Amino acid sequence: MKLFDKTKVPLLEQALDVYALRSRVSASNIANINTPGYTAKRVDFEEEFSRALRQNQGNTSVAMTHKDHIPIQSGQPNVVRVRGTGEGPGRSPVFDEVASGVNNVDIDQEMAELAKNQIRFKFASQMISGQFKGLQKSIRGQL
Repeated sequence: MKLFDKTKVPLLEQALDVYALRSRVSASNIANINTPGYTAKRVDFEEEFSRALRQNQGNTSVAMTHKDHIPIQSGQPNVVRVRGTGEGPGRSPVFDEVASGVNNVDIDQEMAELAKNQIRFKFASQMISGQFKGLQKSIRGQL
């Protein structure tokens, strides 16, 4: 058993990885705003997470402790995928020209996504910091 298995650190670590990936993808979209034919990319977490849960149905050892909790599966499925905005259900592979006039990158949308992602990253990093502070207190016997 690893030291942090009984803490929220592994989950928060994955969250920080997803938020860092989302920032890199948004930065790439902004960098390519004037590239003709470039298709904006998105980090597809929610759809991939749902798919991974459906695939792992019946392999759970996690117990729900409250009726309003979201059921989860055990294991660490890969639930992050980067896709072009022209891919996926109900999306056309042909790009729609928007504000840039060259491709489908919308600078306002990208900046809003960056701001939301920054807030999420800061929250997750504060949570992981709190986990480590709690561990330090435990080690020192200050609980």
